[in-house]
Amino acid sequence: MFSKYQFTASERFMRYVQIDTQSDPQSNTYPSTEKQKDLGKILAAELLQMGLTDTHMDEWGYVYATIPSNVKKDVPVICFCAHMDTAPDCSGKNVKPILHKNFQGQDIVLPDDANQVISISEFPYLKTQIGNDIITASGTTLLGSDDKAGVAEIMDMANFLMTHPQVAHGTIKILFTPDEEVGRGVDKVDLKKLGADFGYTLDSGDAGALEDETFSADGVRVTIHGVISHPGYAKDKMINAMKIAGEVLAALPKDRLSPESTDGKKGFIHPVRVEGIAEKCTIDFIIRDFETAGLVKKEDYLRTQIEERLRTYPKASFEFKVTEQYRNMKEMLDLHPQVVAYAKEAIERAGLSVKMESIRGGTDGSRLSFMGLPCPNLFAGEQGIHSKLEHISVQDMNKAVETMVHLAQVWFEKS
Repeated sequence: MFSKYQFTASERFMRYVQIDTQSDPQSNTYPSTEKQKDLGKILAAELLQMGLTDTHMDEWGYVYATIPSNVKKDVPVICFCAHMDTAPDCSGKNVKPILHKNFQGQDIVLPDDANQVISISEFPYLKTQIGNDIITASGTTLLGSDDKAGVAEIMDMANFLMTHPQVAHGTIKILFTPDEEVGRGVDKVDLKKLGADFGYTLDSGDAGALEDETFSADGVRVTIHGVISHPGYAKDKMINAMKIAGEVLAALPKDRLSPESTDGKKGFIHPVRVEGIAEKCTIDFIIRDFETAGLVKKEDYLRTQIEERLRTYPKASFEFKVTEQYRNMKEMLDLHPQVVAYAKEAIERAGLSVKMESIRGGTDGSRLSFMGLPCPNLFAGEQGIHSKLEHISVQDMNKAVETMVHLAQVWFEKS
């Protein structure tokens, strides 16, 4: 089926990553940056050129499109979803993608910064890529495979199905979202307009990976109120909120409950931002656990640590605000086992071994699953994400395209 097909995913990807779509966690607009719409406009135009006549980008920056069914029987409507924004962690401006053909295991030194070296010792998955073609950035920016790889692969899947009408499938919806990296990827999505029964995000790493479980996640904002006075006359009067914040951060465990010291199924308490003056200081935390009940335990622990610090400062006070971010999508996916089962079959039809994994993070699918669209996460080939050492294999991208096509066929056959 694919032997004569000229895949377009990598060519599209190398174009898309040159468009700066970095989102901004401090912005109050939606999308958080208007420049995300620059890519949305291009994607909408290309989908219209393919013949997806209902394609459009709405005021919030979401791109919606439909690949019509080409069969007579009723098939559940599935959606493929990817996000257009890149992470605030590393610059996404002026990305210069480089194609390294026929990788033979050598270190890849990135030309714009010789200190940036991609090696098998650092990224053991590269051992599986001997003979393949690797795309990197140039050393001063991230690449953007998270998640422009998923975007490009979905675009190529659409191109394949529209040019191969003999491949039977039901109605397929396409959804491209903004602001996933800042936790707002589905805030304004219109699921009624989307009209899908089940979904799949493409936002993961190794070929064959299938993720049906994420962290459950809360955000906590701690506001510490000190006592201010003129520093020249502050003896026995001033209580510096910033110093209390420093004590709170210093009290956090270093050998457990932190991202630096946990892996697998262990969650953490992670300070992500500190801002303030002597009178008032805020600390933003993210709390993560695979068990939703574990979030409360970690929040109680954090509150206790703060209370202990403030015993020394009876005139100081604090506020503790918890905001729900997302929940472990496995709670919803277990109610619809066919969604994951069909994905496993599609991966195997693409000639890959299934790698069931748990995401130490979240995807748009986490929240979509709780909004009524059960949505596990498929591999897109991303490696070294959110860093200057980000890279991706062209062959892995093509396998993601194949997997989606097979998945559309599995849903047709099983209906």
